Amino acid sequence: MKIIKLLNVKNITVFLFIAAGYFIYLLSFSLFEIYQIDKFNAALKKGDAPQQFEQGYEARFSTAFQIAKKGHFKEATILFNNLSKEGTDDQKSAVYYNIGNIYFKRALLVNGTSNSSTVRDEAEYLMRQAKKAYEQSLAFNNNHWDVKHNLDRVLTMLPSEPTPGIGDSDSPGLIMGNIPVGLP
Repeated sequence: MKIIKLLNVKNITVFLFIAAGYFIYLLSFSLFEIYQIDKFNAALKKGDAPQQFEQGYEARFSTAFQIAKKGHFKEATILFNNLSKEGTDDQKSAVYYNIGNIYFKRALLVNGTSNSSTVRDEAEYLMRQAKKAYEQSLAFNNNHWDVKHNLDRVLTMLPSEPTPGIGDSDSPGLIMGNIPVGLP
């Protein structure tokens, strides 16, 4: 009997007004979020750093990407390295892929400037860093063909590992450091 008393026209009307108000609130909140996402995407299309969701993962990722696109590789690498500690495995894979691309591009730019040994050493160092970043990217997600392609390009450009003791010095002390030289 008490339930029937609660189901009168006045109570049902109040409940429907409360439900309608709640749904209007949810609708307005959703529309505002869609508006912010559209502004975010428009800023990305222009090539600008987005002003919406500044502390969000996607905004920081796109800011780092835009900085790298403009040629500020060191700053972009720092931002990407900060992002590598958070996110899903796919996001981490994308971060390391972009870090690898930065090192690879820097190596190509450095290598084209001169043929001196210091330039060659720096380019080789950057290529090895790119290789390491691509391998970390593949560790998080082994399905990215772009990463595999770039890793293959880096591996073909890297020189083979030098054999210890051959090259700068043929001293057997470099190979067998614990065995004294001159024993019968």
